[in-house]
Amino acid sequence: MAGVGPMSQDWEPVVIRKKTPNAAAKKDEKAVNAARRSGAEIETVRKAAAGTNKAASSGTSLNTRKLDDETENLAHDRVPTELKKAIMQARTDKKLTQSQLAQVINEKPQIIQEYESGKAIPNQQIIGKLERALGVKLRGKK
Repeated sequence: MAGVGPMSQDWEPVVIRKKTPNAAAKKDEKAVNAARRSGAEIETVRKAAAGTNKAASSGTSLNTRKLDDETENLAHDRVPTELKKAIMQARTDKKLTQSQLAQVINEKPQIIQEYESGKAIPNQQIIGKLERALGVKLRGKK
C-alpha cells in the first residue's frame, strides 16, 4: 500500500455493548434471576385482578340469567311407538333377524336394535332403506 500516507494504528479502546433488553426479555425468568444475582433493583407490580377469573365469576350476566329462566325442556325426537312396532312386524313377517335386516340395508345391527327399542333419533334415509327392504310404508299416512 504505497503512497497512501503514513500508516498508524488506532489504539483507542472499542466498547461493544449488547442491546438493552426489551420489555418481554426483562420479564423473562432467566433475566430476573440474573438481575437478582447481580444485585440490581427489581420492581414487581401486581396488576388488579391478576390471576383471577373475574370475568367468569362476576355475578350473573344476561346470558346466564336467560339460561336460568329458560323452562323449556329440550330433547331429541325419538322413534315413535307406531314406527318401531311397524318395523318389528314387517321384519318378523319377512322372517329376518335384526342383523340380517341390517345387512340388507347396509347398516350396523345396532341401528336396527335402536329403531326397534325406540332409542334411535329418526333418520329419513334409514327409514327409506327399511321401507325398501321390508316392502312396507313406514312414513306418512297408513
